[in-house]
Amino acid sequence: MARKSIEERLAQLDAQRATLKARLSKQERANDTRRKVLLGALVLHRLEGGPDQFSRDLGDWLRRELPGFLTRDGDKELFADLLGKAADAQTAGSAGEAGS
Repeated sequence: MARKSIEERLAQLDAQRATLKARLSKQERANDTRRKVLLGALVLHRLEGGPDQFSRDLGDWLRRELPGFLTRDGDKELFADLLGKAADAQTAGSAGEAGS
């Protein structure tokens, strides 16, 4: 059996390297997605956790920041329950000021 030429071995190593790089990239994307999901779960847990000051402040902060962060209508619809509270609070605040 003939030995592979140096060029053939280099080509084989390049292919292996590309395969490993693709695998690493896929794993990094999966890790990034998992981190985002877990962080989101923590935030939602705190929002639903109760009436403590931190949960209220977190909700207020999200209602201020999310409208500027979310650009697609579909994304905004996903957070309509949270953003709707902001619109309700602004409407109630405006009505209270008008009544003064």
